[in-house]
Amino acid sequence: MSRREGSLEDPQADSSISPLPHLEAKIRQTHSLARLLTKYAEQLLQEYVQYQGDPFGLPGFSPPRLPVAGLSAPAPGHAGLPTPERLRLDAAALTALPPLLEVVRRHQAELNPRAPRLLLRLEEAARQARALGAGVEAVLAALGADETRGPRPEPAVVATNAAAAVTDAGVFPAKVLGLRVCGLYREWRSREEPERSAEMEVTAFRSLLLEVRSYHFCRL
Repeated sequence: MSRREGSLEDPQADSSISPLPHLEAKIRQTHSLARLLTKYAEQLLQEYVQYQGDPFGLPGFSPPRLPVAGLSAPAPGHAGLPTPERLRLDAAALTALPPLLEVVRRHQAELNPRAPRLLLRLEEAARQARALGAGVEAVLAALGADETRGPRPEPAVVATNAAAAVTDAGVFPAKVLGLRVCGLYREWRSREEPERSAEMEVTAFRSLLLEVRSYHFCRL
């Protein structure tokens, strides 16, 4: 094999990889944001509980796990799913979360108007979920997996219906809904196995890059 063959000096290789650097940069950015938001999601849940009063936060308190329209917890085997399927589920959750977090923020503005830090965290969480969702959508598009998704319910409509239901029910259900939404936000951000090491994260990240490269090479 010549020195030029298979190297960056090969014109054919240049044409193959030239569209990829910006996609790889987007994947790196999305990966970094996802890791950062895992920490923020835990902080948000802790702060939310802190401002709800008794019985929230008391040892042994087990609130009802109210269903949240349009959003459910990740399945136990979520991390082991094929990359496109896993990312599609991530994208759907990240689309549903921002309007739900906004509903929680509005409720808390009425119930805890003197908790500006909590209100700010809820606002930031919604904005960060949108940013991460956009990144995941970009990765799906790079994998060619966005074309296989069916129609999804409008998240804002789902959130409005959820808000109306708990508003009519009273203060406690509104607090429980907020706890559930913040808990789901944390679950979707920390859905990987607890024992997942940094080395495993790097391996998964590299595998995703390879999948993107393979998809684009096959289209040439």
